[in-house]
Amino acid sequence: MLFTNDTEEALAAAAAIVNSDVEPLSLRTRGELADFFRDLGYTGRFDGDEAEFQRIRAIRPRLRELLTADRDAAALLVNQALVEHNATPQLVRHGTPDGKDWHDWHLHAVDSDRPLDERITVETALAVVDLIRADEMSRLGVCDADGCDGVVVDLTRNRTKRFCSTRCANRSAVAAYRARRREHPER
Repeated sequence: MLFTNDTEEALAAAAAIVNSDVEPLSLRTRGELADFFRDLGYTGRFDGDEAEFQRIRAIRPRLRELLTADRDAAALLVNQALVEHNATPQLVRHGTPDGKDWHDWHLHAVDSDRPLDERITVETALAVVDLIRADEMSRLGVCDADGCDGVVVDLTRNRTKRFCSTRCANRSAVAAYRARRREHPER
């Protein structure tokens, strides 16, 4: 783990939201949003209605801009998001009553009853704060696959992640293999 769990989870969730607008499309239905909310471990208010669904889809460009910005631009975007949503960072810990899914002390900056799109925006901004402070914005980028503009969050130790998904990595590997075969058919 390079960063705290909440930072890594927020970055992965933001990338998943942004990439839901890239083939193969996801977050096409309110049911997929409910699955996303559950699978990525979000807590707090979840309305599950059409208005919330549309607000989540509407923040994709803003999250993309934040996750693909250079360090100085990202700092401005983070500050804008924190001011806009009246963010007040506080340490919290929570989990289920049975002790599963326990999250030790971590930062939240808006109340859990605020709309999901606001919480996602602020949590992403806080995660990017960690990248900015550590001068690690190079951990974020755009997929190397031809024709894909998905966001990549590279939290590997050796910084080798180049693709937004296994699908893109496989497509690129097959394309490279076919190109080699065309170049050297005798092999």
